[in-house]
Amino acid sequence: SCGKCNYCRIGTKRMLEILERITKGEGRDGDIELLEELAAKIKDGAMCGLGQTAPNPVLTTLKYFRNEYEDHIYNHKCTAKSCKALIHYEITEDCKGCTACARHCPVGAISGEKKQQHKIDPAICIKCGKCEESCKFGAVKRV
Repeated sequence: SCGKCNYCRIGTKRMLEILERITKGEGRDGDIELLEELAAKIKDGAMCGLGQTAPNPVLTTLKYFRNEYEDHIYNHKCTAKSCKALIHYEITEDCKGCTACARHCPVGAISGEKKQQHKIDPAICIKCGKCEESCKFGAVKRV
């Protein structure tokens, strides 16, 4: 935003704050409607093409993926499994106990003996995905 018009400067910042809150699992009832209202006001009140089109990506995702917004807000689930705050990792029965995941975990959240199924402590896990990347057997799943 160039900063000349309040709708664009302040409105897009507020939209970003709402979107970030939703992706952190802290979305509230009415956030979707608030996003739509802000988008309409920004489009109507902006003086340039940038401000008039800035809300379009949010409006488009609301139009085609509204159910995912609702899942984030009401069910605290990320269907795309991309919002760090709304996912966790599990080690399935496919685990061979090779210890690769435990060796690559930067915080030591994975425990288990060699040749036995390992476990992830969700209280310690930082959700970095190193365990999933290092598992050759596909035993680590993002849920």
